Amino acid sequence: MPFNGADLSQERALLVSVAFSSEKRSLTPAAAQARGAARAAALHSVHDRDSRREEFRELVTSAGAEVAAELDQHRPKPDPATLLGSGKVEELAGVAASANADLVIFDHDLSATQLRNLENALPCRVIDRTQLILDIFARHARTREGQLQVELAQLEYMLPRLTGRGKAMSQLGGGIGTRGPGETQLETDRRRIQRRVLQLRRELEAVRSTRAQQRQRREAVPVPTVALVGYTNAGKSTLFNAITQRFGEAARKTGKREGVLESARMFATLDPKLSALHLASRRKALLSDTVGFIRDLPHTLVTSFRATLEEVRKAEVLLHVRDASSPMGDEHKTEVEKVLAELDVLQKPRLEVLNKIDLLSPEDLEGLRAASGRETILVSAKEGAGIDALMERIDTELMQDPIVEQHFQIPQSEGDALAALEGGAVVRERNYEGNLVRMTVTGPASLLGRYRQFRKKKAAGN
Repeated sequence: MPFNGADLSQERALLVSVAFSSEKRSLTPAAAQARGAARAAALHSVHDRDSRREEFRELVTSAGAEVAAELDQHRPKPDPATLLGSGKVEELAGVAASANADLVIFDHDLSATQLRNLENALPCRVIDRTQLILDIFARHARTREGQLQVELAQLEYMLPRLTGRGKAMSQLGGGIGTRGPGETQLETDRRRIQRRVLQLRRELEAVRSTRAQQRQRREAVPVPTVALVGYTNAGKSTLFNAITQRFGEAARKTGKREGVLESARMFATLDPKLSALHLASRRKALLSDTVGFIRDLPHTLVTSFRATLEEVRKAEVLLHVRDASSPMGDEHKTEVEKVLAELDVLQKPRLEVLNKIDLLSPEDLEGLRAASGRETILVSAKEGAGIDALMERIDTELMQDPIVEQHFQIPQSEGDALAALEGGAVVRERNYEGNLVRMTVTGPASLLGRYRQFRKKKAAGN
């Protein structure tokens, strides 16, 4: 991996959080209406800072590092040379030395100049928020596709920052540096990375082409896709398992329960997962689990993971899974919608699924029920509450291969047709008349259409 110098395992990290007064953080209209004037704004600001700080810690621990110390700073605007200012950098160097920190991690993106100046001034390595997230993605990528996507994102991040890597340039490996230091090495590194980026894009285009072919084969038989989206740690993987263990085709046929990893660690589920579902209407659907989103998700990741996120773009219905117990729920919703807008899927049919209601008090749960609209379903994936109601709503929302009602009269000798309708549709009424079976059936239009020759003809004049 190109970031072999960013492995955070067992390292002691000094965390640096920076807030700028020029960064305006506004409440969503719903949050502003629910909370009231200036006091609400102040409380929101405190909640937001605490939430960002806690999320930053979770990112660092998910990368395998140990938090050695933390440092916060509030500034009117970023310092172009060091982000923090020279005085704060001196303080940071002292804290890093006393804490025996192996690296300093900023909860902010750094420019090439800022990165170079900070590495020169501090006694240890420096990485920023994007590098941290890329490191976590690299750890959790299990498939070849995921590894290619992460490497592409890493290289695209690194390319414009080569001049700021300083001594870390020698970590690129492959004999680089044998031609001497300075501009020659820089240009060699840049050309090498550009060649690798082109190669990765070609390989990912091949992956995308393969996925498109697989999707075309699926679409030949109308099976709609339902995609889970949401902020990281909202419980998407737990919900995916809860649904597939009860309604999955594999669970119904073999009794085996195959799911995805459930973990409190951020981005524990990175590679996409598809599972066939059997709905109450006897239709089939595919459920897709995708990577969780996060605030300030690096644009390079959204671009590199476009092949994986293609399942979201092709889905008929999106399930936006939210953590009902999180005080930052409205803000997390906004961040998810930013990514959905970037994927151009914000206008797709979307159901809001408020998960983790088991963590709410009875009073809060009652208030949430009263405030929730028709497009919101309350569930506890952990305890299985609300899953049946969610599946009913999914069945209702799917427009592809609609449910229709038709009347048939089928000879009893047509056992295959009778068995297919019994197994794939709901028989509302059945009568026997001589050798014929008269049936009123509700089921997928694609299935009922196969047996149109047995449809009961309307009487003349009707």
